Amino acid sequence: MPQTKVDTVVCINGNILIVYDTPGQCWQFRVISRTGEVFGEQKLYYTARAALNMGLSWLKDEV
Repeated sequence: MPQTKVDTVVCINGNILIVYDTPGQCWQFRVISRTGEVFGEQKLYYTARAALNMGLSWLKDEV
């Protein structure tokens, strides 16, 4: 089973943003809402910073 590296965990207004690596050496993000729902996209980012920036932007607009 491949291991996943978590780069960033941020809590904003009760929502949790997680940035993690993928088996293909790229990065993704997921948001766990205050109600426990998990949101995110299947897009890949080449750096953890890019995934974090997109996650922050997505969180601002979506949740």
